[in-house]
Amino acid sequence: MNQLWHTGTYDKDMAFVSQFGESLIDLLQPRPGEQIIDWGCGTGDLAATIASHGAVVTGIDASAEMIRTARSKHPELTFIEADGQNYVAEPAADAIFSNAALHWLLDADGAAASMAASLRPGGRLVAEFGALGNIASIVAGLPRAFAAIGQSDNLRLPWYFPSTGQYASLLERHGFTVDFALCFDRPTPLEGAEQGFATWLNIFANGILTALSPAERAEVTSWMEEELKPTLFQEGRWVMDYRRIRVAAYKR
Repeated sequence: MNQLWHTGTYDKDMAFVSQFGESLIDLLQPRPGEQIIDWGCGTGDLAATIASHGAVVTGIDASAEMIRTARSKHPELTFIEADGQNYVAEPAADAIFSNAALHWLLDADGAAASMAASLRPGGRLVAEFGALGNIASIVAGLPRAFAAIGQSDNLRLPWYFPSTGQYASLLERHGFTVDFALCFDRPTPLEGAEQGFATWLNIFANGILTALSPAERAEVTSWMEEELKPTLFQEGRWVMDYRRIRVAAYKR
């Protein structure tokens, strides 16, 4: 599965990703002169906000398009195209920040090991991403939609959604001490009225849908809209059933 990001659409229609991440920066409490890595930086907006506190920020992302856009928007910062499942920072950083990215890293052990290796002793990790039960309607609906068009063998779900216990244990195994791990529902309204769900699916499930022909892709989208509209379409807009983990930890 090859997830492709179209950053213009992403920034315009999915601005909530960065907006919800801003409160995570309060938990990070960046300080002047600190070396901080934004792990899965996307188009760089949150990295720039962290840098405005005086920190020296490096953003990493596996998407070449995300990195190109981040460099264009924030040329004063450093952005590196890198896989967060095996990247190791040199020198080690004071903190790692990650918003809405870790659930894309299916090698969760690799990601945790890479983050631990990229932090100095006592360095901190502040992250938020999809928890067990995140977009449960999508996770349950896509297999049925693919089955309905005879394409079950071509479905690969690209997300890692752990429970708080699973993720806290994972971090502990890789040398972190977890200060807290909080799980919460965060219903997320989409822009675009009736078209909001199709836009969301075309952005966040793009890698899944690339296995289909254009006609099959349209068929899956229509099937999903019809099935999910009774529960997710509320007062003239789609509201996605997001569930998040927010975690703060430090490297022992």
